[in-house]
Amino acid sequence: MTTMISSVSASASVLSAKGIGKTYTQGPQVVDVLKGIDFSVGRGERVAIIGTSGSGKSTLLNLLGGLDTPSSGEVTVLGQSLNNLSERQRGKLRNSSIGFVYQFHHLLPEFTALENVAMPLLIGKVKCAEANAKAQALLDRVGLKTRSSHRPSELSGGERQRVAIARALACEPECVLMDEPTGNLDQDSADAIHNLMKELNSELGTSFIVVTHDGRLAQKMDRQYLLSNGELQDVTEKEPVQVVSA
Repeated sequence: MTTMISSVSASASVLSAKGIGKTYTQGPQVVDVLKGIDFSVGRGERVAIIGTSGSGKSTLLNLLGGLDTPSSGEVTVLGQSLNNLSERQRGKLRNSSIGFVYQFHHLLPEFTALENVAMPLLIGKVKCAEANAKAQALLDRVGLKTRSSHRPSELSGGERQRVAIARALACEPECVLMDEPTGNLDQDSADAIHNLMKELNSELGTSFIVVTHDGRLAQKMDRQYLLSNGELQDVTEKEPVQVVSA
């Protein structure tokens, strides 16, 4: 029987994890990277996950986004368990409901900014003219109105990240997952990306989950979690945590 992708009520979590575990085998050794993690994000929330390099932050983000499968536990997106979906269905749900922004933007170098932003819409079978118009509107929104015909190599680091954010928003996702989005930027560019994220969050109601080792960025989010020894701890009400990236 085919599993249908369901909608979610306004009061439900956009994305949640229950008892998430991830184990890798390295020769005779079994490594528990994540241990029974419970986590959720509501509509319009901005959440930071901090931790040292190698703590499993990117692994957790990949599980939350359905790019990888947990060894145990369950991830739910818009009320639908990813455990019950085929790979094709997970891909469809990702494209329509989850946006991704990475430290190294992952823009396609041979395409312009406009073409990169339009790509998820074209994959979703939106007509070319409509996809291009929406992509241009998003580029306008992130301050790149006059840069739409430029390729990634012709853009600054901050501009490339803004293109990546526009691309992540193209399909109007409920939640955007960001992996070290300011890791390669200077402080001014990093502040600009945060301000843009805050504006989009306020205006569009998009939820953001930001994985970062930048304690300064994390403190600007609504909630902060520390990932350490495979476990996730809510540190929102505690003193800022200093995290070393290397």
